[in-house]
Amino acid sequence: MNKARHSPVHSIAAHAILIAYTMIALFPVVVIVINAFKSRKAIFRAPLALPDKDSFSLIGFETVLQQGDFLLYFQNSLIVTVVSLFLVLLFGAMAAFALSEYRFRGNTLMGLYLALGIMIPIRLGTVAILQMMVASGLVNTRTALILVYTAQGLPLAIFILSEFMRQVSDDLKNAGRIDGLSEYRIFFRLVLPLVRPAMATVAVFTMIPIWNDLWFPLILAPAEETKTITLGAQVFIGQFVTNWNAVLAALSLAILPVLILYLIFSRQLIRGITSGAVK
Repeated sequence: MNKARHSPVHSIAAHAILIAYTMIALFPVVVIVINAFKSRKAIFRAPLALPDKDSFSLIGFETVLQQGDFLLYFQNSLIVTVVSLFLVLLFGAMAAFALSEYRFRGNTLMGLYLALGIMIPIRLGTVAILQMMVASGLVNTRTALILVYTAQGLPLAIFILSEFMRQVSDDLKNAGRIDGLSEYRIFFRLVLPLVRPAMATVAVFTMIPIWNDLWFPLILAPAEETKTITLGAQVFIGQFVTNWNAVLAALSLAILPVLILYLIFSRQLIRGITSGAVK
């Protein structure tokens, strides 16, 4: 019975579904990239065609590098995303470990409270968040964005990681305690390596909204020195005229870090998603 439920056919089917979904999801990305290397006329004349010797143009990338400080925007986005991702994974994993490992009065209510952010969008508190940042003197700083994105990503991280940590063997953790390991060493050396696929899953689903977000950078950090790459790309979008070559070129460059991080986490991501599907 167990062999049938863990059959290679089920695993292959799950991987095939994920690959098909990935190809469908990447189609808009491919369209953006191929049009970034075409002239304006070619973009509107044949948006799905590959660039050739007549339509090929680098005017969009030249405009991006000449107007604005694109490298600074890129650096801001990278710092905010990486630091926020680290804090979400660290604090989310620690909270999930505490909820799954220790039994205390109000454990369930605490878990529901920490996961409440999944149901209540953080953008509903934009006005209060802005007032808080103004009072703290954090407006137009990367710290403001990092704090908001950390708070935004924690509910989902705690919800996912707590379920995975409940599956870690109690015998393994008790053996570590018998050997004299502290709770911190048990967490970092025994538990975290076993939930690595779940960590990768959380990382992917957390980093993409942070990297692509326009709302909070526009509200909390609109200054030139703190603009993110998504906000910086808006300089090419006007009320009456839009420089599509520059917009598509900026988006193409902005996609690269996300694709690299996705490729890094993809193997663990697939393991995390399919671990429950092939049981």
